Amino acid sequence: MTLLDELVPSPDFSERHSIAVAAPPELVYEAVKAATPGEMRLVRQLFAIRSLGSKRGLPAERGRSLLEQLVEFGFAVLAEEPGSELVFGTIDQPWRLRGAESVELAGGEDFRRFERPGFIKAAGNFAVRPHAGGTLLETETRVLATDPAARRKFGRYWRVIRPGSGLIRHSWLRAAKRRAEASSPS
Repeated sequence: MTLLDELVPSPDFSERHSIAVAAPPELVYEAVKAATPGEMRLVRQLFAIRSLGSKRGLPAERGRSLLEQLVEFGFAVLAEEPGSELVFGTIDQPWRLRGAESVELAGGEDFRRFERPGFIKAAGNFAVRPHAGGTLLETETRVLATDPAARRKFGRYWRVIRPGSGLIRHSWLRAAKRRAEASSPS
């Protein structure tokens, strides 16, 4: 069972991606946390498109850790098993470009307890595990709506953004792989 399983055991929407990395798990884990938008093909462009009409743009500063920027933007680290799994998330109304209510999270317990109608609880993880002399790096995104109306609204939104979401995750995995393999002694 993963930390993500504990936070979102039965999601309404999910997607999963993985990549094999020729580096030890501890290097891969740190590479995920350090990867920047400048290392991720198309991420800055996809974030710019998603930010059109929004009060503030998604983080896309080229040379700073994307994870750090997401936390500054309003995502929270929900759980972490250092060197093994990191879970981050948000509570949001992403289908509303303007006027979406922001929900501040102190951590996983706030996320778990939140039940107010009209929102989605979105969590994503990065997990590493030894695999074939290297590491298997996995990421999964899970979304749980707080009521049926939010589920329908998010479902329409998800159909539009899911391909871009997948590209961002693939790009993040590849950036972490390049970074970890470049710093691996083997």
